[in-house]
This record gives sequence, C-alpha cells and structure tokens, in this order.
Amino acid sequence: MSAFQIAVVVGSLRRDSFNRKLAQALVPLAPKDFAFKLVEIGDLPLYNQDDDGAQAASVQRLKGEIAASQGVIFVTPEYNRSIPGVLTNAIDHASRPYGKSAWAGKPAGVLGVSVGAIGTSLAQQHLRNVLAHLDMPTLGQPEGFIQAKDGLFGADGGIGADSKEFVQKWVDAYAAWVRRLNA
Repeated sequence: MSAFQIAVVVGSLRRDSFNRKLAQALVPLAPKDFAFKLVEIGDLPLYNQDDDGAQAASVQRLKGEIAASQGVIFVTPEYNRSIPGVLTNAIDHASRPYGKSAWAGKPAGVLGVSVGAIGTSLAQQHLRNVLAHLDMPTLGQPEGFIQAKDGLFGADGGIGADSKEFVQKWVDAYAAWVRRLNA
C-alpha cells in the first residue's frame, strides 16, 4: 500500500469530460509512494441540511474516502465563471454536519482544463476561497490553468508530449506539498 492516498475529485459528470480525462491521466504520474484514487460524486443526493443526522450511504462513502486520504486533488471545469454545482454539492456534503468536516486539514491541489485561453482560472480562484474556509491548505504554485488543445492527451489517454513536463512538475510539486504537511 502506498504511503500517501490521495482522493481525486472531478467536478464534472460528463463521460467525455476533459477534466475527467485529466484526472485519469494524473494517476500514472503519481510518485511511487502515492496512490491517486478518483472518488465518485455523481451519486450524491442534493445537499439538504435536514439530512445531516442521517446521511445517505453515498455521502458516508465520500466522507470515508476523504477521511482516509492524506490529501485531495480537485480537477474542475469552469461553469459560468465558477465551480460546477455538482462539485459544490460534494463539498457541502463532506463538510457537514457542522464540526464534522472530512475536508479539514487535508492538503489540496487544484487543476482544471478548458477550451478557453485562461483555462479554469476563475473557477479555481473561487474553489480556493472555499477551500480556505474548509481549512484545506492549498498548493499555491504552480497553478494549473490548462487549455484543451490538440495533443493535450495522447492516443493512450495519458498526457501528450507537449504538456507532460508541465503536468508532471505540478504533480511533483503537489506530492512535495503533501509530504511536507504530513510530516
């Protein structure tokens, strides 16, 4: 078993999402002592505070996966200059009930890919604000605003040659961040 289990949360439910492809392509880039695991958020009910006392099995599963991890990578698209509702819903569920947040203290990393020239920069900034409130120390540099363009992904689904060095440097910086905060 790897020393560091990292939960990877994808803020898109779309089957062919660029962000899902990016998240999947991160898995083989993980250092040998890390294991990146995509966690499911598409089966969560809409958050309702009335359910805090009896959270759904899918919510309990998500909270358990986050609690068992030593860090979290968020890979998010940008919807209407912010984070998608499905990601907000997952964040809300795992942060509740008040005082029992699964996110607290988990080192976070934020990435995203979009067809736009600025990638998902605005969504990432909004997400960073949320993560600060959740007490998640978040990797500041390098930032990962990735533009979807030909060659981003190779035929095997991995990161293409033109972007691999950048993405690997981001993964390595995140891993160093997690090691430092878990020391």
